[in-house]
Amino acid sequence: MSEAPDSQSTETLRAEFTAHGQGHVFRFWDALDVEGRKRLARQAAAIGLPALLRGYAATRSPHLPSRIEPPSVEAVPEHGGSAAAFREAHAAGEALLAAGRVGVMVVAGGQATRLGYDAPKGVYPIGPVTRRTLFDVHAQKLRRLRERFGRPIPWYVMTSTATDGATRDAFARAHHYGLPKEDVFFLCQGMVPSFDFEGRLILERPDRIFESPDGHGGAIPALQGSGALDDMADRGIDTLFYFQVDNPLVRVGDAAFLGFHALRGAEASCKVVRKRDPAEKVGVVAQVDGRVGVVEYTEIDDALRRARDPDGELRLWAGNIAIHVWSCAFLRRVALQADRVLPYHASKKHIPTIDAEGHPHSPAVPNGEKLERFVFDALPVAERVAVVETLREDEYAPVKNAEGYDSPATARQALVDLYHRWLDEAGIALPARWSAIEIDHSRVDGPEDARALGVRHVDEARDVIRIDVGGRE
Repeated sequence: MSEAPDSQSTETLRAEFTAHGQGHVFRFWDALDVEGRKRLARQAAAIGLPALLRGYAATRSPHLPSRIEPPSVEAVPEHGGSAAAFREAHAAGEALLAAGRVGVMVVAGGQATRLGYDAPKGVYPIGPVTRRTLFDVHAQKLRRLRERFGRPIPWYVMTSTATDGATRDAFARAHHYGLPKEDVFFLCQGMVPSFDFEGRLILERPDRIFESPDGHGGAIPALQGSGALDDMADRGIDTLFYFQVDNPLVRVGDAAFLGFHALRGAEASCKVVRKRDPAEKVGVVAQVDGRVGVVEYTEIDDALRRARDPDGELRLWAGNIAIHVWSCAFLRRVALQADRVLPYHASKKHIPTIDAEGHPHSPAVPNGEKLERFVFDALPVAERVAVVETLREDEYAPVKNAEGYDSPATARQALVDLYHRWLDEAGIALPARWSAIEIDHSRVDGPEDARALGVRHVDEARDVIRIDVGGRE
């Protein structure tokens, strides 16, 4: 049997919690067995209560910007941007990739529960024909980059406590999706407690404080704490391409984006798309009190959200799609001051808890606030930020909802439409009737690769291009 917690250290811990108005955390202490007491004491000691309470208190009076203006954006040529600038950036980004200076990070801590799938979101089947998983689609793109540039390009996969084991198992079963095991680095984001509306920590069980993942902003402290940034330094990597797992259209390691980051001397960069409409629920990249930042859609008043320029375009059109490039030195600097640079944000949620007798209770209405950090809160402290536009149809089709917008159905259709455009540009004919297309990104990751196949009909490239026949003329 394990030894009981040291009584003196436990009493000190309980006294600290009581002094900060959180003594209720130990109200079932006398009824717990030795193992239960150890679990609760260990968790409580690891929380860092004073810092947590300061972070929570800061959410009571969040900073509200006084001035929000459109940012300077590298617009795509289709919207009046410079094609020459994109060509120059593309060449600069290819040079970074060829020099082995780029790593890739995917944020994959979420579960697919909202999609009716009891597994990490990264293993959700998204391929329009094969039902390949999100992880598999992204890994294909990485394999193509590795082959093209002859460099390892390590993949940093951020999980959460809820998804870590299942994600590692999925990678092992899939033989790391065709990537060398030594070039896949797993790191787990942090967890943070939740508070009820009276500012008290919520108990999930008599021996456990409820905790949830600390948001995508937890990626930066996790990179530092896991040793991932040290791994990058050992590999000669100074630039990190970052994206979220639920977007199968992301152009992993996009050379033009990397190039703009380098040419503009940026410490942080972000991609944007034009909002569908003023009400679209995405944050906007803007000049916030003179610094580039992201303003959540809930933080913009309706007049500003709907404001248009003399040409009739939305003034704040630059929708944030969670694709970034970071300089590694900048990430290390932010990680060392995360409590200041990456404040907590609170949101009302239904949080599983216990009743007065310690029995499980699932609330019918929101009963508290979860805390999370946002990675884009780091943008305003960067010396320079490059904001680069991309086309929504080329690079943004997230899988967030079971139905409607941003669902598996819309993401698969976006993939099919993208593949159709690639084949059309390459002059590759489709059969008279077809319902879906899927292309292996490890062989073809754009119209140029499709053209290089040297075929005129998809039947000549069945090992690369899959077609479901029927339903469409």
